[in-house]
Amino acid sequence: MELTRQGLYIGLERSGEQFYLSIKVSGKLSHEDYQSMTPMLDAALAKITAPRVNAFIDAVELEGWDARAAWDDFKLALKHGNEFDKVAIYGYKKWQAVTAKLSSWFISGEVKFFEDPKQALQWLNQ
Repeated sequence: MELTRQGLYIGLERSGEQFYLSIKVSGKLSHEDYQSMTPMLDAALAKITAPRVNAFIDAVELEGWDARAAWDDFKLALKHGNEFDKVAIYGYKKWQAVTAKLSSWFISGEVKFFEDPKQALQWLNQ
């Protein structure tokens, strides 16, 4: 029997005065995934007042969203978009690069897509 992984994994850490949010997404995200993840993300970001957060999103295993989850993702970007300084999205699929460009419309900080995780982390730390 093969184990199918799906969901979101969230980490928040601080280095000096800078906060870093790490998110790993896998499988096809559902509305239920966002119902579980959103309160945790809300609580983590509510405690950060300044400076803004840098985020690393590992989307290598992301297969997409169902329709309702795509709407949840959009709402989440609108709610927290002004809290980010830089967002690095790591993946390898062309649609992920397009999604990163679309995300930049809703996030006040910079959003960039990377096919190399080391380059993504380097950019976040500049």
